[in-house]
Amino acid sequence: MTETLVLLALVIALAIIFDFINGFHDAANAIATSVSTRVLAPHTAVLMAAAFNLIGAFTSTAVAKFVAKGLVDPSGISEVINQVIVLSGLLSAIIWDLITWYFGLPTSSSHAILAGIVGSAMAVGGFGAVIWDGIAKILMALVLSPVVGFLAAFLFITLLYWIFHKTRPARVSGIFKNLQIFSAMYMALSHGSNDAQKTMGIMTMALIGAQVLPADAHVPWWVILSAATAMGLGTAVGGWRIVKTLGLGLTQLRPIHGFAAEATAATVIIANSSLGLPISTTHVISSAVMGVGASKRLSAVRWGVGRRIVLAWILTLPACALLAWGICKLLLLFFKES
Repeated sequence: MTETLVLLALVIALAIIFDFINGFHDAANAIATSVSTRVLAPHTAVLMAAAFNLIGAFTSTAVAKFVAKGLVDPSGISEVINQVIVLSGLLSAIIWDLITWYFGLPTSSSHAILAGIVGSAMAVGGFGAVIWDGIAKILMALVLSPVVGFLAAFLFITLLYWIFHKTRPARVSGIFKNLQIFSAMYMALSHGSNDAQKTMGIMTMALIGAQVLPADAHVPWWVILSAATAMGLGTAVGGWRIVKTLGLGLTQLRPIHGFAAEATAATVIIANSSLGLPISTTHVISSAVMGVGASKRLSAVRWGVGRRIVLAWILTLPACALLAWGICKLLLLFFKES
């Protein structure tokens, strides 16, 4: 029992560290467009994003519940090994996030942590340890959400062009500089509503696996508070390498484009959060930025940068699953099933 509690404490600590890293890794989701359009100064944008990420984390626990109970079947696995599974998944996601942050790639922390948990579970119990119905729902949401984000942003910016086509450009910029402040807040709120909850779910999964909580337990209030605070602090540190790629590398943005991208991306994220589906906020906002760029002309999007981002997206799932599988196998050498 002592060994289980020590591992549980380590898992909780790593989960909070992951949420902090997620905050600065994904800070670009909420602030890149508003910084690149010069609507908000970087310092102001970061503080705003941190505050609304924190608020967003308290809006619901639907995603957290799904992550805690819809990925891995803990039956037949000891308390110690349950903690090793979660620990391995967290370590793989943290390593991947730091690697992609260093190279300035806006990859998905969601993909990283979910693939890590699945990979480590398979290292212990094979295919039978994974709840494949839950995985199928997640994969469907992860694949469809960026497509919806791209198309919605394309259509929304086209509608805005039609509405304001007779308005002077300076007047349009003035209107959307103000509106983009609110869309940036909305984007940060939506990010907190989905991304912070994944870590809440992982922490709850660990608590249930250690039998500290019953299988039908709700997400504890202190788990919500710690995950939300860690993500808010991480966002306050900022992710400037990724801001440069997402806000400046994909396409040339003006306030009207930033507003359209943020508003549509945030709406897609909030909709999935309300359904309890963990998606990639990075994928959705990146696709929305490409959608508004493509509405001007296809050449307005720097597709080379887009291909680099997509390649990193594709690599994340197998890379994190394999990394977690390897970490879990190594840890199992030290922890024997009781």
